[in-house]
Amino acid sequence: MSNFTEIILAEDEPSLAQIIKESLSTRSFKVHIACNGIEAIQLYKNTDAKLLVLDVMMPKKDGFTVAKEIRQIDDTIPIIFLTAKSQTEDVVEGFSIGGNDYLKKPFSMEELIVRINNLLQRTLLQKKAEVMMIGQYTFNFPKQQLEHRNETQQLTHRESHLLFHLIKNKNQVLDRSMILKKLWGDDDFFNGRSMDVFITKLRKKLKHDPQLQIINIRGYGYKLID
Repeated sequence: MSNFTEIILAEDEPSLAQIIKESLSTRSFKVHIACNGIEAIQLYKNTDAKLLVLDVMMPKKDGFTVAKEIRQIDDTIPIIFLTAKSQTEDVVEGFSIGGNDYLKKPFSMEELIVRINNLLQRTLLQKKAEVMMIGQYTFNFPKQQLEHRNETQQLTHRESHLLFHLIKNKNQVLDRSMILKKLWGDDDFFNGRSMDVFITKLRKKLKHDPQLQIINIRGYGYKLID
């Protein structure tokens, strides 16, 4: 069993939870099922899970509340939300509190598996990445920290990955559709609105260096100018 990657699945629909567990078990995953938010937090503390799949609407504690509590002690473990909601505000809230991805119900198992694997690969990349310099800032990708002189700002998982790709493509256009598919899983309208929110947050965090700009190239994407 040591070759299996442990995952926590918090889903209060027993039949759906069992289907997901059986499907992931054939792909080298060991799935721990929680039927409510409190059980999800207990499993997180008592297992060696590498990723969480959280249903947003759960009894006792909803998925957003669980994510908030876990992010207070762990800002690196990937979190995927399962939701029947599609409003922009709900999607943005999920990402803002530390979610890394979301899937709207109903979804295909293959899509869930692809997104899980992508998040695990990105987390591995983050751990291997080196410290990067951008303008007057030092960006510590593994620690998700942005330093300017004596000030250190803690970034979220998604902020870190977005800034990482902007720096890697410095002074070049970062294709909007490509980065949405890579970090959000889809380039639809809701994800686009969410990315705009994160770009605004990064601009504020880079404001101490007037030479640094993240500009919007309408119809194409964003460019980080140093």
